[in-house]
Amino acid sequence: MKQITWNLKSLFKSDDDPEIEGKRKVVEKEGYKFINKWKDRSDYLEDPAVLKEALDEYEAWNRYCGTDGDEGYYFMLRTQQDETGPKLKAKYNQVEEFGKKIQNDIQFFHLRLGKIPEEKQTLFLGFAGLRPYRHFLERLFAESKYLLSEPEERIMNLKSSASYYNWVKMTSGFLSKEERLVFSEKGRKEKKNFSEILSLMNSKSRKVRNSAAAAFNNVMSEYAEVAEAEINSILANKKVDDQLRKMERPDLGRHISDDIESEVVDSLLTAVAGRFSVSSRYYGLKAKLLRVEKLKYHERNVEYGDIAKRYSFPKSVELIGKVFQNLDPEFHDIFTGFLKDGRLDVYPRKGKAGGAFCAHHLLSQPTYILLNHTEKLHDVLTIAHESGHGINNELMRQKQNALNFGAPLSTAEVASTFMEDFVLQELLKEADNELRLAVMMNKLNDDVSTIFRQVACYRFEQDLHREFRQKGYLPKEEIGKLFRKNMAAYMGRFVEQSPGSENWWIYWGHIRHFFYVYSYASGLLISKSLQNSVKKDPSFINNVKGFLSAGTSDSPRNIFANMGIDITDKEFWEKGLDEVEDLLRETTALARKLGKLKRRL
Repeated sequence: MKQITWNLKSLFKSDDDPEIEGKRKVVEKEGYKFINKWKDRSDYLEDPAVLKEALDEYEAWNRYCGTDGDEGYYFMLRTQQDETGPKLKAKYNQVEEFGKKIQNDIQFFHLRLGKIPEEKQTLFLGFAGLRPYRHFLERLFAESKYLLSEPEERIMNLKSSASYYNWVKMTSGFLSKEERLVFSEKGRKEKKNFSEILSLMNSKSRKVRNSAAAAFNNVMSEYAEVAEAEINSILANKKVDDQLRKMERPDLGRHISDDIESEVVDSLLTAVAGRFSVSSRYYGLKAKLLRVEKLKYHERNVEYGDIAKRYSFPKSVELIGKVFQNLDPEFHDIFTGFLKDGRLDVYPRKGKAGGAFCAHHLLSQPTYILLNHTEKLHDVLTIAHESGHGINNELMRQKQNALNFGAPLSTAEVASTFMEDFVLQELLKEADNELRLAVMMNKLNDDVSTIFRQVACYRFEQDLHREFRQKGYLPKEEIGKLFRKNMAAYMGRFVEQSPGSENWWIYWGHIRHFFYVYSYASGLLISKSLQNSVKKDPSFINNVKGFLSAGTSDSPRNIFANMGIDITDKEFWEKGLDEVEDLLRETTALARKLGKLKRRL
């Protein structure tokens, strides 16, 4: 465990490794070998045996080369280790440009496969030799139903900047440039930028957070008319696109892209909305702990308690390793392999990217994890979270081909939150009651934001698109009413819909990317449902491993069906919600035991 920075030698020995140029030539050679062989042929669109030959070669290219090979992955990682290095940025930009050309030249393959006539699709899907690529083809065929002709698709792409992206960038750009005088944590008025104001609204000082909220609301009101024009324009553009593609509902494109059936998402939304009482009770508990009748809208994320305990990296690794070993020895072996092989970059340093992530690229390349460990409890959970992604990668690597290597958005966060939650439960075992209460309250806050708030946001999006399509234009006041209605539904009576909160949709970028917020809730609730099953029967971990190793070899619905689970059934989602409610009951009981509550909730 002495290696605390990435060992990238399996890719290249240094930034100037002479092998870089040679490997780039191989990537180019193999890419154009495939392109030149198949670009002028059509027999693979007629004969399943010929398509198998083409897909075998395409899979091998995706496994070992892709558009940028080891070079692209290496310099992406190096730019995260040193964001200030102009030479690294230049090299990464060069390889990106190199890769884009290959990507553009090879995209004919996907486009033509998607246009195989429906009467022939069944023949291809039933061909035994194509079984490893069956779901890859199913996804292509599903997406192609809503594609226009190649010239029309070109027009759709060309208009997208003017009709969508420029509008979104305009609003976010205006907001990012705003500054205001607010009270800082030092207790004096200071000029702060927009992102700093957002952060200060979560301050434990009421004076600071109220000052920041007033400034934030002022910015929102200033840009309300701009955002009204923007949101109506992109809603109109979405309506036109959906009409041209003959999509029956505004969120269908998202569901197809995420490989999840609308029926599954609808079941999730119904289950969560039916349990909004859980999030309402959580805010009631928080209000009592903070000694207020109601939380102001901007106070809902203020942390309760003080989590001061420190966790060194070796101690964190020991604790996480113990949890992984108890869950399944293979989880432990993969995790210790990451440590031994130099796959973790652990500590913050000048020039290094902030935050944390788990990176993977080609099937033939190793997983790398970036951390910024500062010995806080949150950092322990971050190691578990990112290692969960890494374990997911390695389990897929063992079982899947390169075309099935990955996770759809709908389930991308399952492994990470599954591991994180079990590690949190271990941390709580060694915490005193005051620390336990603070940790549990913060965990509940995360769960409520990830599940209930995001579902409320999705329902707001549904209202927006439905009302726009009925009325043709929505003034900012009407948008504000729709927003408040949906936020109040999940927050309940213990959060005040404060003046100004009707404009908070303006900065919420999620709604500009259309209906992806359900994936936050689906990932965490699938994780919690699996946790529930493992707690009841530890041998169920084998089913979990089966799911984590499946990649995109089938739809989430079918993968779970093979485990005897129906994710279209509201009861599946209820199991995950039960986990949140159980934590709320336990937290409330602990708060009462510690004398923090004056009366029963």
